Amino acid sequence: MKYSLYLLLIVVLLISCGKPKEGPAGEQLLTKEQMAKLSSDAKIYFKAIADKMPGSEADTPEMIALGEKLYNDKRLSLDNTISCNTCHLLDNNGPGVDNKPVSVGVGGKTGTRNSPTVLNAGFQFVQFWDGRAKDLAEQAKGPILNPVEMAMPNEKEVVKRIGAVPEYKDMFMKAFPNDKGTVSYDNIAKAIAAFERTLVTHDRFDDYLKGQDDALSQEELKGLDLFITTGCTTCHTGALLGGNIYQKMGLIHPYADTVDKGRFAVTKAETDKYMFKVPMLRNIAITQPYFHDGKSATLEDAVIQMGMMQLNKKITPEEAGYIVKFFGALTDKNREKK
Repeated sequence: MKYSLYLLLIVVLLISCGKPKEGPAGEQLLTKEQMAKLSSDAKIYFKAIADKMPGSEADTPEMIALGEKLYNDKRLSLDNTISCNTCHLLDNNGPGVDNKPVSVGVGGKTGTRNSPTVLNAGFQFVQFWDGRAKDLAEQAKGPILNPVEMAMPNEKEVVKRIGAVPEYKDMFMKAFPNDKGTVSYDNIAKAIAAFERTLVTHDRFDDYLKGQDDALSQEELKGLDLFITTGCTTCHTGALLGGNIYQKMGLIHPYADTVDKGRFAVTKAETDKYMFKVPMLRNIAITQPYFHDGKSATLEDAVIQMGMMQLNKKITPEEAGYIVKFFGALTDKNREKK
């Protein structure tokens, strides 16, 4: 009997190893002094998400309505099977991604990069992992003509197909009255971008940054503290906790897969090898898998890998668990699991 109890104790200890201490409800993991300093430090590194994205001041309800219809229209793909929403799912408060390592395009073709979320995307300083598009409108043009995504042959065929839909003629006229309702590739992209600029999320971390100290649990505050003190703020700062600079993937220790050379493919500059846009961390808990190639299945794994690759720090499973707890507070309130 004693031997059995001993084995049971070992099993329990092994299962609990590496997980954050849950403790009783309301257990203090940080002192009042630590929490006060953390609140002050957080306001240095981060800020709440704005209510509107840059450029939205020129968007009209008619442009947004047209953009939403186009965003969900599979006729923008060669075989009428793929829409923007296919890879950047928004149905039922979706995460703005398809949660696949890489998305599947027309004919089952796949690319090499993970589909980033469209939520809050317009706040970023550039679009795509390699920054090849300067804004949402330019980004919207890419997948439609990409042979492994929506695979339309050229802009002319896209305009011809959309222009042939009776409903669109009236919608384009209302959305672009100064352009006499012209159905053009530019206007298609502008409308989609106008809709995407409405995809602003707000979460409990916003509330915390605005002074609501109890918006985060003790475990989440502990994770935030570790996030800052470990050095993650070297790259993940601002309103999005990322999305505002490029950084080398494998800054100190190389990433396992060195086939994708990142921004180098755009600029051909040696200094841009393995440089990628730093991903934003808002809604990161619901946009798995992770990294530009989608090869990290869990946040805990991603945190531990990034600690070693980028900071030369060995983050323990327990520390990673706390940081992941904090990431949960970055999920949009309408998408947060209750």
